[in-house]
Amino acid sequence: MISPIDKQLIEQGIKVANSKMFEEDKVWSYYSNDKVDVGECLVKVIRTISKSLPLNKTMTSLSIGSSNEPQFRILEASFRGGLYLLDIEKEALEEVRERINRQRTIHVKAILGDYNQIFLNPENAAIFFKTKLDRKKMNLATLHHSLYYCQRSSWNMLFENLYRQILAPKGGIHAVLMAAESNDFCTTTWLYNHFVGKYFECNNDQNLQKFKKELQTNTLYNKAQILTRRNYVHFFVKDFEKFMSVVWMILLYPGVHKYSLKQKEEITEFVYKKFWKTKKPLIQLQDHLVIYRGIGFKGLI
Repeated sequence: MISPIDKQLIEQGIKVANSKMFEEDKVWSYYSNDKVDVGECLVKVIRTISKSLPLNKTMTSLSIGSSNEPQFRILEASFRGGLYLLDIEKEALEEVRERINRQRTIHVKAILGDYNQIFLNPENAAIFFKTKLDRKKMNLATLHHSLYYCQRSSWNMLFENLYRQILAPKGGIHAVLMAAESNDFCTTTWLYNHFVGKYFECNNDQNLQKFKKELQTNTLYNKAQILTRRNYVHFFVKDFEKFMSVVWMILLYPGVHKYSLKQKEEITEFVYKKFWKTKKPLIQLQDHLVIYRGIGFKGLI
């Protein structure tokens, strides 16, 4: 039996499904150690790349789909030769532009666009390099939780165009993604696979560890280092609306999957009973993949 208070909270959890993705990500960033995990690996990647370059070399970076996240501060300070932030969300970029003007970080540029339309086409990628990146090759390209919005079948083309047309002779690509498989219902992976599989009969094929093996068979990366690792991220917040906002982000609503009202009710009630009532945190199995180009020593990850 659901009490009136429980019912009210569940209704609020359903309504918050309409929040903006960048707002959901702020909650996730604040109440989880995800950005700490991403930042720790990012710093290792930057250390590796910078060690391969002269001390007086100013580095460049392209951040794809993570423009207003906390690692912006790391990227801004490290890539004084040019930091280019590409995002599809206008609101997220407006926050970045306000910060650029306020802090006078003129080496940072905010670019509105869909990375799928740009980097899944060699000609579009070449135009983007010339017109948006000022013809500068990037020492680093990051895909921090943005690969969810690219079909797995398109990953090879995406990475090939980044590697061939965007990445500098000495540089790296850093991708971060939720693990594709888990039998533990406390994980974001299980939550996603369970409901997406149930409602849309979809299988999660976005597996960075398997993708590493696929990349290693491609002659394009014969001289590259391709590394992966898996970490654990914890999330919990004592506010059910905020908790559910992150669940909707994980379930990719509405950008990828559009759940009906009945489906949203079932999801919200499940999360309320299994997580909120028991104060159980969500666990994210987090995969990192790094491709190093032109690095003559063992890179960090």
